[in-house]
Amino acid sequence: MAELVYDKNGRLLFTEEMKKEYTLLMPQMLPVHFGMMARLLENEGYKVETLNTSGKSIVDAGQKYVHNDTCYPALLVIGQLIDAVQSGKYDPHKVALLITQTGGGCRASNYIHLLRKALKKAGLEFVPVVSVNLSGLEKNPGFKLTLPFIRKAVFAMMYGDIIVQTSNQVRPYEVEPGQTDRTIQQVEDRLLDGMKQGKGLSYKQMCENFKWIVQAFKDIPVQGEPKVRVGVVGEIYIKYSPLGNNNLEQFLLSEGAEPVVPGLTDFIIFKIYNRDVDVDLYGGLWLKQKLCRIGEDYVKKCQRAMIAAMEAGGFRAPGTFDDLHRLIKGYLGDGNKMGEGWLLTAEMLELIHSGTPNIVCTQPFGCLPNHIVGKGMIRKLKDDYPWSNVVAIDYDPGATKINQENRIKLMLANARALAKDEAAREAAAGHTGEGEKIPTFAGPSHRSV
Repeated sequence: MAELVYDKNGRLLFTEEMKKEYTLLMPQMLPVHFGMMARLLENEGYKVETLNTSGKSIVDAGQKYVHNDTCYPALLVIGQLIDAVQSGKYDPHKVALLITQTGGGCRASNYIHLLRKALKKAGLEFVPVVSVNLSGLEKNPGFKLTLPFIRKAVFAMMYGDIIVQTSNQVRPYEVEPGQTDRTIQQVEDRLLDGMKQGKGLSYKQMCENFKWIVQAFKDIPVQGEPKVRVGVVGEIYIKYSPLGNNNLEQFLLSEGAEPVVPGLTDFIIFKIYNRDVDVDLYGGLWLKQKLCRIGEDYVKKCQRAMIAAMEAGGFRAPGTFDDLHRLIKGYLGDGNKMGEGWLLTAEMLELIHSGTPNIVCTQPFGCLPNHIVGKGMIRKLKDDYPWSNVVAIDYDPGATKINQENRIKLMLANARALAKDEAAREAAAGHTGEGEKIPTFAGPSHRSV
């Protein structure tokens, strides 16, 4: 068994010896993106397992070992990790817990300390906790983010976005159930095999990969009438994680809707932009601002290439980060950046402007800034866009799944009624040659379906 080594502050370190013997457990948030990330870590010599567990035992573990005033995402992440260690599936003396640490104002920066406190309370203080961060917050001799790995991770995030954006437009209409998910796995395998050989890691190669990824999903046979599109926004963990939102996307599919989930790329640019704008708002080094702008411009360039590939393939493409920033003018300022900040409201505006005014805004317990930029902005959006149909759904340990689903069903019923009214209005306008045109409530997927 690997010897336990501590730093001068008493923090348990993840050592080189542990890298050979231990399995890294990582919580799930974005199934496609995190799945690729786990495979990349395996290619670096780590043993990694992404936790896809669910159930009441996770919430129970979170409530038992985390203070009840802590935000719901923290409760779930920590609960899922401790539940896994206590499940009997793993040797507790041969696992380490992997968790991201942002370094920002969100309590996500404190998850790692909450996790260590919870482990101690559970009698598991011998389990190492590994921080994944780019802020130099914590370092471990057995876990290092090398530049080649970071480069692959950035490209994996971009590839993850285009896979999710295109597959979401195909899955509700696929002729053969499950073909979209099988295609996702095939695309991931090809991308990861290429990255292992050093391919797909330049801008030019990425653009070529975007083209064949789009084609792979375009080749899936589809059928059926256009479905009501429903956007999903909110706090980043609850928005993306099936554990956090009670499999919201699957529920929307089962109700005959087409989920529209904004990608991770805008959030990545948002985080870089925040460091840039901090210098303007609060002062700081011009060199830091310059470096941030270089990074920001490169990711924006990649985003434009992704959008171009989707449009060329006949898919609905999202707007650029700059488009989002223009939409938010007059609503929220650049300094409003906690709890997903102005980006969350901007995503709702983009959905409304692009013909998806039916929106589920996922709100977790304990994140007050997120409630302000989410639920707190709905009235203003309704005043400016009367046809918008936004429902805020609270996610917390006491919220029942059936209540959440009933509220979403009510929103869907309203969406279908609005779509029916619009169809009647368009028919009447066709007879008279007059009539006011309002944004579309439902539309075709990547081609005629």
